[in-house]
Amino acid sequence: MSTRFVGEGNIGSAPELHEFPRGNDEPRRLLRLNVYFDNPVPLDDGYEDRGGFWAPVEWWHQDAEHWTSLYQKGMRVLVDGRIVRDEWTDKEDNPRETFKVQARLVAILPYRVEQIALASKPSAASEEEEEEEEERGD
Repeated sequence: MSTRFVGEGNIGSAPELHEFPRGNDEPRRLLRLNVYFDNPVPLDDGYEDRGGFWAPVEWWHQDAEHWTSLYQKGMRVLVDGRIVRDEWTDKEDNPRETFKVQARLVAILPYRVEQIALASKPSAASEEEEEEEEERGD
């Protein structure tokens, strides 16, 4: 069972990176976040949170290691994915279940962002050199 989900919230703890080996191929990478999805309702003097919830967010991404260094506790993010039920047995053999978000996208929202620095675009010549190296197996 899964349901489409789009939510805005704050990261509650440092992101976790997990790598799963696949023989000679690149390992699969999983980024885990714990996010509080709030429900702010406007009031005369600000906002009140009504009905927010914590949810684990799992994002399988080849560049997860890079994103691990960018995401920080307290950062505001937009998560697009699906909610799935996760079942397991605890240490005392009791059946347990929770809902988690399997993300397609985790976008940083510009709240509290002080500065943005973009990496330089690779030149056409360097892209061609990389392709040639891959073909040769270097």
